Amino acid sequence: MNRAYSGVNLAVLRGHNAALVLDLLRTAGDGGISRLELAERTGLTPQGVSKITARLRGQGLVTDTGRRASTGGKPRTVLRLVPDAGYAVGLHLDRDELTAVLVDLAGTVVAERRSPLAFGAGGDAVVETAASEVEALLAGAGAGAEAEAGAEAGAEEGAEEGAEAGGGAGAGAGGGAGAGDADAGDPGHLDAQDPVHPEPPTPRVLGVGVALPGPLDHSSGVLHRVTGFPEWDGFPLRDALAARLGLPVVVDKDTNAAALGLTLAGCGDSFAYLHLGTGLGAGLVLGGAPYRGPRTGAGEFGHQVIQLDGPPCGCGNRGCIEALCLAAVAAGSFDEAARVLGEGAANMVGLLDIDLVLLGGRTVAAAEERFVEGVRAVLGERARRGGTAEVPVRSAPGAERAVVEGAAQLVLAPLFGRAHGHFPANRNDGNLS
Repeated sequence: MNRAYSGVNLAVLRGHNAALVLDLLRTAGDGGISRLELAERTGLTPQGVSKITARLRGQGLVTDTGRRASTGGKPRTVLRLVPDAGYAVGLHLDRDELTAVLVDLAGTVVAERRSPLAFGAGGDAVVETAASEVEALLAGAGAGAEAEAGAEAGAEEGAEEGAEAGGGAGAGAGGGAGAGDADAGDPGHLDAQDPVHPEPPTPRVLGVGVALPGPLDHSSGVLHRVTGFPEWDGFPLRDALAARLGLPVVVDKDTNAAALGLTLAGCGDSFAYLHLGTGLGAGLVLGGAPYRGPRTGAGEFGHQVIQLDGPPCGCGNRGCIEALCLAAVAAGSFDEAARVLGEGAANMVGLLDIDLVLLGGRTVAAAEERFVEGVRAVLGERARRGGTAEVPVRSAPGAERAVVEGAAQLVLAPLFGRAHGHFPANRNDGNLS
């Protein structure tokens, strides 16, 4: 038995055990995995795995994909995840652009929309724009009916759960569980502070993950004073959008969403994702999980001061890395912007001892090789002077959609027990056959 992937045979943890099974089915891909292998990998009894997979099949989340020869006895039935049994919406609200994607359970983008966004128009206007884009995305992908059915099916349970937990609309509205036993878990309640390992819902749009510039409070979905947009301070984005759409909503910083998605994509257990677009921030992955800090304040990388008499920054300070980088970009000096970004990255590597630096964002994409080489040169020089190992620098895989796909994972990851990224520790991802 793999203790690092062990389940617990208690009724109150059926949702946790189902998450273990679903995650193995997800990572097995089209090749699938047998019940016996699921039992071996999770530590659950074969009878327990059979009960879980029967429920998953009944909910349309799992199907047979054939048989596999065994070393003795009859061939094993192979199961696989049904990717189109449910979907999540990812929203990236940048300062001047909105990107929306619809993602299936396997993490594949099946629809996408982009449109201009006036972030400075304020919360109410942006919520209406975002909701309209989500509705158009779902309608265009043929998922509108599923979203409506999911919202209606979850409304009563979500209201009861919200009343019992004292949660806001983002945690409860439209967030009910799918069909199942009374103790089957709570898939609709997307609690940012303590994500559950939910029992799978009936097929539908599970919710909306929203990623945008911080600072903000991930647990409550309330924004703070976004640099350059003080009018957003105190706006309850999660609750407002959930009320407008009738679906569960999770809100996080753009860099944290990207870090979660990159962790699930296998980028490592210790890295920083630096996002340079219309602003500059960092998503930190420490110990295999995105690190937000107790107040979602971690990763405010762009506002570390490195030049005391430098140019003013929108945050009120002078000489911030963000201000210096964007000024260099505006002047057409990508090499200087990369050097400044590299100095900040080197400071962070020295402070946190991370293993990898990943770069992303539209400004990086405009001169990707120059940014990667420039940041790498600064980190290499620091390492040589200090006699330490050089930390690699790379462009983030799928960098163009890293944030918006990560936003969708804010909704999907809890379903697979991966809300905190690396689940479980030291998992053995060997050949499932």
